[in-house]
Amino acid sequence: MTGILERRSRKSPQLDKNEILPTDYTAIVDDWVKTLSSSPKNDYLKRVIFEKFVDKTTVPPEVRKERAIAKWLSMEAVNKETNLRMLTTPDDAVLLSEVRFGPFVEKCRDIIASIIGDMPPDMTSGSFSGGASTSRARTRSNPAEKYVGKAHSTRACLNVFDQTEYESWFEISPLSLEMVGGANMFTVPKNALIDRVACKEPDINMFLQKGAGTHIRRALRRKGVNLQDQSINRMLAQRGSNSGDLATLDLSSASDTVSYELVSLLMPTLWFSYLNSIRSPEIRIAGEHHSCEMFSSMGNGFTFELESLLFYALARTTAYFTRTKGIVSVYGDDIIIPSRMDKAFRHILFYFGFSPNPDKSFSEGPFRESCGGHYWNGCDITPFFVRRPINRLSELLLFLNNLRIWSGRGESVFLDDEAWPLWSLLAQDVPPCLKGGDLVSSGCQQLISPGNPRKRLKPLTNDKTLPEEGKYLATLNKIQDRSETPFLSESVDKTVLSKCRFANAKKWTWHSCGMLFLEEAA
Repeated sequence: MTGILERRSRKSPQLDKNEILPTDYTAIVDDWVKTLSSSPKNDYLKRVIFEKFVDKTTVPPEVRKERAIAKWLSMEAVNKETNLRMLTTPDDAVLLSEVRFGPFVEKCRDIIASIIGDMPPDMTSGSFSGGASTSRARTRSNPAEKYVGKAHSTRACLNVFDQTEYESWFEISPLSLEMVGGANMFTVPKNALIDRVACKEPDINMFLQKGAGTHIRRALRRKGVNLQDQSINRMLAQRGSNSGDLATLDLSSASDTVSYELVSLLMPTLWFSYLNSIRSPEIRIAGEHHSCEMFSSMGNGFTFELESLLFYALARTTAYFTRTKGIVSVYGDDIIIPSRMDKAFRHILFYFGFSPNPDKSFSEGPFRESCGGHYWNGCDITPFFVRRPINRLSELLLFLNNLRIWSGRGESVFLDDEAWPLWSLLAQDVPPCLKGGDLVSSGCQQLISPGNPRKRLKPLTNDKTLPEEGKYLATLNKIQDRSETPFLSESVDKTVLSKCRFANAKKWTWHSCGMLFLEEAA
């Protein structure tokens, strides 16, 4: 994060802290790590602290990108094989000892239907995110901006959208629709060797995808699977590292290996039809169109929830047929199951096209890892990473705060004897006005230390004016989502709404008829 020093007094000029600091502290940190005494916690940090470090001396960006795309295409080859296997496996094929393919699939389908139903009660729920889309760069992706101007959609998705009440926002906002074939691929840094692939979805597709994802998320929570809380998996991983009764699994390229035919096989028919209509059937890679063997990629608004649902059903079904009692918990592809069914479940995962990451999946020994929590015999040894050169004030603050948290993890934020010398040395170069941040809100804005900070680093933002129509519709949509009322009530005179002079609006007023009205400034 780059930032500027925010002063309490408006009369004081802001200090630009984006320039490179006189000292690059990365080498100092590297030397310090090598001096740490041997212990599970210290040894683990030594091994991984620079694992995700990227700068101009590491693998060039174009090479990391090429590797990421090549890996993604190799996963598509796996998906093609999985699709063929799902289509050709007979019902009486043996999956596990005395467990046939047909009954296993039926049990999965029953579990999924019991969670989400045969069809969601309201398929019109949706929302825009603040991420980039096929029509808009990240710098132009505020949700309020996506309700106006140009918007992309696939043809099948627009056919669904035309049947929803959301189409009525055209009476308020001049949205110009353009047909596209699907999503656009891009990559972001993952580690020093390879990038991570993600996709920018068409605007209208993403709007409805997020609605479907929200419905699945809420349905899972009613069954005890809370995708809002990673601490559940971390707590269970800690327990598993101590007792050995729970295994933690992490899958390689999980979202990229949810194959089309697997979703068709396990999801209720109407659910599959709907999700298939609002997904991107193809992805544009460096100007070329690729027809997807996967069902949805990272960037799709329901991928995370869908994969969580599928993995939960596969794990529960495996537990049912192996007569294994115990805890099953999922958070995306972070899966926790009873250790005694680890071998059987890995076999199921492989058959349905997934690959547990051998470096991040554990069923034996004292180590477990899930949702960012790393544990050894019940002790929290979660490391932190130096991802970029420590040559800016924001990066220095982030490192010092991470060091303090790592040093006192599980007990307090007090520094131990090995961390204190480095922390105190580097903290001398932090302006006194930034010292005194608390554990919860500091991040890379303030330094966690005694006292009360007088200033903080603030991210640079673009203070552009957002469109009034977009702000109105975004607010209205949030209220609709909470109240589950129609997007535009039939009792409202839409002609009047469409003629509102949004630029002169003074405030929004909530009326008992279930609508927000704009009151014009005098």
